[in-house]
Amino acid sequence: MKLNYKRTFFVGLAFMSICTFWQVYESIIPLILKETFGVSDTFSGVVMALDNVLALFMLPLFGTISDKTRTKIGRRMPFIIGGTLCSCVFTILIPVGDNLRSFPLFMTALILVLLSMSTYRSPAVALMPDVTIKPLRSKANAVINLMGTVGGILSLGAVALLVPAGDNPNYIPVFVAVIVIMLACLAVLLITINEPKLAKLAAEESKKLGIDVDTKDDSNSGDRKMSSGEKCSLIFLLASVFLWFFGYNAITTAFSKYARIYWGLEGGLFAYALIVAQAAALIAFIPVGIFASKFGRKRIILIGITLLTISFASGALFKEFSPIVLALFAMAGIGWASINVNSYPMVVEMSKGSNVGKYTGFYYTFSMLSQVLTPIFSGFLMQHVGYHILFPYGAVFAALSFLTMLMVRHGDSKPDRIKGIEAFDSDD
Repeated sequence: MKLNYKRTFFVGLAFMSICTFWQVYESIIPLILKETFGVSDTFSGVVMALDNVLALFMLPLFGTISDKTRTKIGRRMPFIIGGTLCSCVFTILIPVGDNLRSFPLFMTALILVLLSMSTYRSPAVALMPDVTIKPLRSKANAVINLMGTVGGILSLGAVALLVPAGDNPNYIPVFVAVIVIMLACLAVLLITINEPKLAKLAAEESKKLGIDVDTKDDSNSGDRKMSSGEKCSLIFLLASVFLWFFGYNAITTAFSKYARIYWGLEGGLFAYALIVAQAAALIAFIPVGIFASKFGRKRIILIGITLLTISFASGALFKEFSPIVLALFAMAGIGWASINVNSYPMVVEMSKGSNVGKYTGFYYTFSMLSQVLTPIFSGFLMQHVGYHILFPYGAVFAALSFLTMLMVRHGDSKPDRIKGIEAFDSDD
């Protein structure tokens, strides 16, 4: 059995589309709120949490709905197509509202975009495990995250190049670039991926290998009773997801403001630090997926958390931008790659073939709940304590996730058991 890297690359275009938007969203929206509309850091955190509030309800809902959907183009594709097209239409209205200084138009566009994105995020992520057998999902998820990182780098590059220095920059070119990338991803995905055919092949191969005997189409029949040990592992794993997102998302959401106000960087210069982090993650994704198949997902995640904690704690020492900061961001990128590649597969490892969307919803419920709360909490602290609190804040919650992750006992890749299966793993 071997992972088809080329096919997984094309599957990852759905996630690339999502990450392209979210990187610009997290970088530009806080600046618009602060500089155009003059809102406080606490209220800005509330606005930045809106997408995650919606996601709490919509991601599990649409993950489950897509599990039960049956169309000629598959379970996930209808949501990916509709969600992407609607998101692109509403995205362009965000910078228009900014240019017109119309807060009602800006917020209306923002909410419509967030609703559209929420309809296809879970289906897009669930597409990978649908077409990939369980032992290969860490490697496949490495490719998926690599594609997402490419989208993030493209977005940050657009920010760095298209956002001028000075007051009230025009963000329309940046958002147009995002829309073009999203539509290109969708077009190539539709041309290259036949979801029903690939899902059927994956189910048949799983059955032959005795990896996942549940291949029924009825998602309700896929539920099974989990052992008490599995339940505890799932709870601690989801708690870990909550905690590391609590630390990481606070920094990524507020970093553009932090860099501009605390470090004094102008225009889109802050994007270069994030590009370094994304580039380091890009390089790390494939290796950490391979290492996870040899040494176990949990072990690689713990290493990633350690790197993330060290980089955030060290970042707190700098009161102005320094080249050393770029090295710390590279370390954070590698750490985050190690976490992301392996955490989602650990969650869906505990699912059965027909309810992957449901477990995808579990994963996103906890990650989104974290991202609902942390922009508000961190924004409040930054407003009332000072901007210097941001990096220590991220380091503390990353360290706490290490403790909860130690308690996870299920969902690993069991390298010894699958060694024979993956011995012939190579690209086509």
